[in-house]
Parts: sequence; C-alpha cells; structure tokens
Amino acid sequence: MTKQSRRQVFSVTAAALAAALCGSAAHAQAAYPSKPITLIVAYPAGGDTDAMARLYADKLSTRLGKPVIVDNRPGASGTIGTHLVSKAAPDGYTLLLAPSTFSIAQFVLKPGSGSGYDVLNGFTPIVQTGSQPLVVAVSGASGLKNVKQMVEQSRKTELSYASPGAGSPMHILGEMFNKVSGAKLLHIPYKGVAPAVNDLIGGHVPVTYMTLGPIEPYVPNGKVVILGVADRQRSTLAPNVPTLAELGYKGVEVSAWQGLFGPKGMSPELVKLINGHMNEILKMPDVASKMATFGALPAGGEPARLAQVNAADYQRFDGVIKELGIQAD
Repeated sequence: MTKQSRRQVFSVTAAALAAALCGSAAHAQAAYPSKPITLIVAYPAGGDTDAMARLYADKLSTRLGKPVIVDNRPGASGTIGTHLVSKAAPDGYTLLLAPSTFSIAQFVLKPGSGSGYDVLNGFTPIVQTGSQPLVVAVSGASGLKNVKQMVEQSRKTELSYASPGAGSPMHILGEMFNKVSGAKLLHIPYKGVAPAVNDLIGGHVPVTYMTLGPIEPYVPNGKVVILGVADRQRSTLAPNVPTLAELGYKGVEVSAWQGLFGPKGMSPELVKLINGHMNEILKMPDVASKMATFGALPAGGEPARLAQVNAADYQRFDGVIKELGIQAD
C-alpha cells in the first residue's frame, strides 16, 4: 500500500470513528435518563427546601419516566451536601436543590472551615424554582402592635428575636434591621425553623424574622402577628402587610430563594431539557398551591436568572456579613 493510500484509509477510519462517537453521544443524550436521578438537599428532612424538593422530585419522576430520589446530606450550613454535588459527574444524575444560603454559607462559616467549592463558577445553574419573602413577626402574647413600637421597646427593655440558626438569612435580616433602625434586639439562634416557631407561639420569645409558611397558620388565631415584609414590594401571600421600606426602614430587603443546580460542565442540551420540565412543573396549579403553604412563590425562567440572583447575593452579602460580624455556630 502506498503512503497516499495509507493516508486515505486513515482519514476514512478517523472520520468513521468520529461519526460513531458523535452518534453515541447523541444517543446517550436522547436516552436521558436511563437510571434514577439523585436530588441532593444539603439540610435535614422536614424543612421547606426538603419538602419542595420532594414535590419537584415526584413531578419530575412522572415526566422523565425514572425515579428522582431526594437524598438529605445535612451539615456545616449546607456545605457538606453542596460539596458532594460539586464533585459529581456532570451527567444530570446528581442535582442539588439549594436555598439562598448556598450563596452565603462560605461567608458565615468559622475561619478554616472553608466549603471547598466555587459558588459562582463551580456549578451549573438550571432554574430558580421559587422565592420566599422574609417577614418580621411577633408573638400575640408580646403585646407588640407595630414595628415602631417594637424598636422603641427594644431600646428600653431587653427584647429578643428568634431565627432558625446563626448565619441564616433571617439572622442577617435581624442584624441589618438593628443597624438601620437603631433597635437593640438580641439574637437567639435556634436549631431550625420548628423550635423557633414553637417558642414564638408559646410566648417564650417575642419576635422572629421568618418566612411566611411556618407562621401563617398561627396568624388567624392571633398567636402570631406579622408586622412587616422585608422585600421591595408587598407579597401576594400577605398583601395587607406593609414592607419595611414603607414603614420608613429602607435598605433592609432580604428574601430567600431556592434554585436547582448541577455540577459544573453539564451540557447545554441537558440543562435545557431539565429546565423545560421544571418550568412546566412550576406552572402547575397544585404545585403553586403547595408552595404557597411554605410561603413560596414559583419563579422559573432561564438558567441565567438563577445565576444572576446567586451572584447578586454573593456580592452583596460578603461585605454585609463581615461588617455585622455574623457567624454560623
């Protein structure tokens, strides 16, 4: 065989191999999913993020034809489960449903306990699933009727507020409000939402910063009174409650959100597929109704929306957390 003939054979073989590989990749993409998908929640079972993860997993399982299994990996302000996803293969079989603490966990951890992942560049944003306004609420037993009265009383006598944990968005909101308003509310961190709410309705702690879902059932009977919403606009879930800005306390807008992420390097085609399914799921009336019980509103949209909200929180709260000296337990 001449040298030219060998070149021709090599070229034909290489082209055939490339075509075969492309065909295999396309087939693998088209076949997704071919096995169960794991949806990591980096927090214990029973919280808002866990409950919504199970809601989405059920809907995704039906649409994709394969089980979507929620796997709780709690610990270290969510960084253990999040780190696990950052190291997973970008094949769509390991996903992360993260609350907004995803953006700030690295800032509130104690020195030397770094998360080991890149919040801005170490993951593939897929879709923002929801948003949750934060509110300031008081126990009915406290006798507090409005935010101004709460601020004034905190300056005269010891007044405390409950949060679901040190370093949480609720803790950050509480300290931001203290600074802006001149209030002197003492922070009491709890190990989660449930114990904080239990002590609030029991009258053991007078004030809390919280999402709407856990406290809304206690509003009609007067055990909890919502005084203000820490968002740019009033929430459709509590339209009669004024924003803190309306009440004269500007610059304390803090809201919570959830987003679906994958490991870095997921293919655009795979992201588009999962994003499309999630956007359809978030439009379902029963999904929106269930999310409302957690004080959450469906978000949806393109992956860029999630990337933007993540980056905005990361950039904003870095300085805020350092200035206020906020740290997780």
